[in-house]
Amino acid sequence: MSMPTELETLRKLLRQHAEQELLSRFEQVDREFKRDGSIVTEADLAMQASLRRALAGQWPGIPLLGEEMPAAEQASLLDAADGPVWILDPLDGTSNFSAGIPFFSVSLALIRDGRPMLGLVYDPVRDECFAAARGQGAWLNARILGSSMPELPLARCTACVDFKRLKPGLARRLAEAPPYSSQRSFGSVALDWCWIAAGRVHLYLHGRQKLWDYAAGCLILEEAGGHSIGLDGEPVFQGNLEPRSAVAALSGTLFRDWRRYLADIGAE
Repeated sequence: MSMPTELETLRKLLRQHAEQELLSRFEQVDREFKRDGSIVTEADLAMQASLRRALAGQWPGIPLLGEEMPAAEQASLLDAADGPVWILDPLDGTSNFSAGIPFFSVSLALIRDGRPMLGLVYDPVRDECFAAARGQGAWLNARILGSSMPELPLARCTACVDFKRLKPGLARRLAEAPPYSSQRSFGSVALDWCWIAAGRVHLYLHGRQKLWDYAAGCLILEEAGGHSIGLDGEPVFQGNLEPRSAVAALSGTLFRDWRRYLADIGAE
């Protein structure tokens, strides 16, 4: 099954603009700090402006909510929207990008009626585009995601865990007595979701991510046959600007065991 035409068009668009605005600036960019302490670079702003123009040219009438917009403008846009909305993180992994670490991505989702309908995450360093359309499947470039993977016990799994955004007690428990074999934290939430969907890591835990971080990735994992939920027991995607936690796995068995472990230690 080939990628739907609309996804292929968006893939080419992300690839073109990432090459122009991100790769051309990689390892030669100055950083600044936003009020919340997060980093923003010229590349973030240029990529958002460039994609905004390109999307408006091909899909006029669909507004875009980008990470680098003022918070009040983001909230107003969501409140006023009565149709589809683009959700964009122009550079997910800005800290990596600004430090010269080749692990960052562009994340774009189309939400409609409170659900993500299209999702793409593009890794320009590896030229990998993860994409999904609701009810139609997920892809890594031309390869369909969702093929069966070996069922590993929890103790032999690799987990992607962001300790920084977990409650201290939970982070300490996982650091001192992890139930899995090894742990990674790569620095791009959007790619975290996609690497789970591709089976590169087996478990996922994140305590606080924003709409543009997960909107595309959670759909890609879902369409690849994976599973996710917030630590509060509610779906990760809520369609608002409140930060969300995420527990995820591609395998249903691992997802059940991972949730059971977290519940047993009082994390859920």
